[in-house]
Amino acid sequence: MMTKKRLLRPKIGGAVYILPNLLTTGNLFFGYFSIMKAIQGNFYGAAISILLAAIFDILDGRVARLTNGTSEFGVQYDSLCDLVSFGLAPSILIYLFALKDLGRLGLILCFILTACGALRLARFNVQSALGKTDGDFTGLPIPMPACLLACYIAFVVDIEELRGAPWLVQFIHDGMSATGFKTIFFMVSMPYLALMMVSNVVFRSHKKFSFRYVRPFKLLVILVILVGLMTYRPALTGFLFFFFYACSGPLEWVLGWKKPTDDDEIFPPYLGEEEIDEDGRVESATHQEEAP
Repeated sequence: MMTKKRLLRPKIGGAVYILPNLLTTGNLFFGYFSIMKAIQGNFYGAAISILLAAIFDILDGRVARLTNGTSEFGVQYDSLCDLVSFGLAPSILIYLFALKDLGRLGLILCFILTACGALRLARFNVQSALGKTDGDFTGLPIPMPACLLACYIAFVVDIEELRGAPWLVQFIHDGMSATGFKTIFFMVSMPYLALMMVSNVVFRSHKKFSFRYVRPFKLLVILVILVGLMTYRPALTGFLFFFFYACSGPLEWVLGWKKPTDDDEIFPPYLGEEEIDEDGRVESATHQEEAP
């Protein structure tokens, strides 16, 4: 007597896949919220929303790996949300904040940042399908330029809080918030960041960072200093962190520590689709031939 076997799936299986995608939706929400705030003229709120979107972007990947809830759907959905939060939202924010008076030049600069972000995400998806995303990053990850520019805007907008600040912080703020400096900064930084996203320059990944060779006491001292800086001036500290990270890839390439990668495999030649009929003949979308 034959018996049928039925595979039992764990009840938690659905939640494992829903939770990371729910966090990804949080990323999308804050990207959308940033666009709304930028249109309303609340540039500080728009910049903070981009940083909150980045936090959700980190969490969804961590949760997916910890719960073994990674999926192809999650990869594609995450990229679409990243394009809104870190490609479209910062471009709209920067255009309305500093480049609106430049006319077409401002539009082109913002479009280049968005387009290169989309290309960066498309390349990452292909590399992920090929299993080549476990190591360091090829090109600057798209959240980094968005967070760098958002921290800059958050710092220069927050004028009232800086009254009575130490002279060095006030001096840095006055220089960064000057109209001429803002325009020059975005005209230089945006093409550079866009180029880094689509380049083959290697940037170190946090996935490979290990505390094995770091002494616990020294690590504790470093973390205390970082927490103190973040508490004192979070926007300025974040800007400096993302700025140095954006420069680290080209610097390591110049010093010979890292070599650019080759991404030619993301454009494999299309050979057509083959089908075998009932007579054993091979039918292809590009050619037809009989099987021996």
